[in-house]
Amino acid sequence: MAELLTIDDPADPRLADYRDLRDVQLRKNLEAENGLFLAEGEKVIRRAVEAGYAARSFLMAPKWLDGLGDVLGHSDAPCFVMGERAAEEVTGFHVHRGALASLHRKPLPTIDAVLAQARSVLVLEDIVDHTNVGAIFRSGAALGFDAVLLAPRCADPLYRRSIKVGMGAVFTTPWTRLDDWYDALPSLSARGFTTVALTLADDATPIEDAVSGQEKVALVLGGEGHGLSTRWEQSADRRAIIPMREGIDSLNVAAASAVACYITVRR
Repeated sequence: MAELLTIDDPADPRLADYRDLRDVQLRKNLEAENGLFLAEGEKVIRRAVEAGYAARSFLMAPKWLDGLGDVLGHSDAPCFVMGERAAEEVTGFHVHRGALASLHRKPLPTIDAVLAQARSVLVLEDIVDHTNVGAIFRSGAALGFDAVLLAPRCADPLYRRSIKVGMGAVFTTPWTRLDDWYDALPSLSARGFTTVALTLADDATPIEDAVSGQEKVALVLGGEGHGLSTRWEQSADRRAIIPMREGIDSLNVAAASAVACYITVRR
C-alpha cells in the first residue's frame, strides 16, 4: 500500500516531479531525463495504472484519497498529501481535479509490434500542439482506429496536457515513433497499408472515395498551419480532402481527424 506522507512545505525536494507544470520546455527536459510522465485526475490516473504504468509517486489533496483508495492500496509508491493552495505553489496552477501521479514511462514498442493486428492507423507528421495530439488519440480510439504512429518531431502524447485532453486514450492505443521520416509512408505501403494523406492538393479526392474498399488504411495528418511536408504528400498512395462549403478551406487538425476517422472506419 502507498505510504501517505503529509507535506506542508511546497519547497520540499520530494516534490520535484511536480514542479512548474506550465513550463513546457522545462517539463519536456525533466520528463525525458527521468523517464517519467504525469497523469492528472482520478480517471486518467486510474487508466494509466490499469494499463500497466508503474507509479513513482502521487500528489493529492486529502479529499481525493478515498476516490483513489484502491489504486493506492495496490501501489508501493509514496503518496504526498497537500492542501490545494500548497499544491498550486508546487505545480504553478490550480489542480482542479485534485490529484496527480508521476509514472514511469515504458520503452516504445517496435513499428511491427504496433501494426501487427492493425487495419486502421493514424500517422501524424510534425503536429506540435499537445492538445491536438491528445484530441487525435481520443478520436482515433473512440472511432475504432487500431494504432498511432508519430513522426520524430510530433508533440509527446504522454505530456500531461495531451493525456488530459485525450482522457487517457494513449494508454490503450498502441503507438510508437517512426525512426525513418523520409521513407515512412513507402514503408507502410510495403506492409500492405494504403496511405491516405489529408491535403488540399489539386489531385485530392473526397475522403470517402480515397478509403473505399481498402483493407488496411493509414490516414496521414500534417502539422498545424502548413499541413503535410511535400515529401509525405507526394509519397502517399492517395491524397484526400474533406469536402466543405465554399469559402472554408480546412478544419483544425483535431476536428479533421475525427471526421476522417469516422469515414474511414465505415469503409
